[in-house]
Amino acid sequence: MGKLYVVPTPVGNLEDMTFRAIRILKEADTILAEDTRTSGILLKHFEIKNAMLSHHKFNEHKTVESVVQRIRGGETVALISDAGTPGISDPGFLLVRECVRNGITVECLPGATAFVPALVASGLPNEKFCFEGFLPQKKGRQSRLKILAEERRTMVFYESPYRLLKALAQFAEFFGSDRQASVSREISKLHEETVRGTLSELIAHFTANEPRGEIVIVVAGIDEQK
Repeated sequence: MGKLYVVPTPVGNLEDMTFRAIRILKEADTILAEDTRTSGILLKHFEIKNAMLSHHKFNEHKTVESVVQRIRGGETVALISDAGTPGISDPGFLLVRECVRNGITVECLPGATAFVPALVASGLPNEKFCFEGFLPQKKGRQSRLKILAEERRTMVFYESPYRLLKALAQFAEFFGSDRQASVSREISKLHEETVRGTLSELIAHFTANEPRGEIVIVVAGIDEQK
């Protein structure tokens, strides 16, 4: 029987790729990529020429079974996403679950993910935190925010730059405009930036300065406001 490797890829700077990740990708029989065009750039940079198959949120329900059969047949498969660690707000969970159910060895390499540097750089307590990823866009969003209004731990969210101001305004509405928070963008890239302050201060900043790039929002828990 083969094996599934879950391989993190850089969220920005290509130098964040580990030596081990490069080796595993070169040795894999098949690489599953969220977007073969995006991953093709990465693989070309590191001279990795292995076969790629598309594996994303729109087809993963259909492809999981065939991938499991490949691995049961002896193939070593490496799963990557466009950036960061697969399964963290990216495709990956369904395949890992099915491999585990079928007794297939799954190994996740340590490596890049956006929320860890954003959390550490925020200056907010990080000994305990909750990762919320992307909040629901419509159904269930307000009910989730009502629950999180009482959350004691530091909270971490992913957001699009186009929806950042809307998210910050809703956080201010449900958590209070004086709640401490930070916004990190373009992590590990040339224009990396972390802006810290109250939610009202962050709203003012990003109203005056149009946000760009991938966004991580870190918000203090309710206990930090006492």
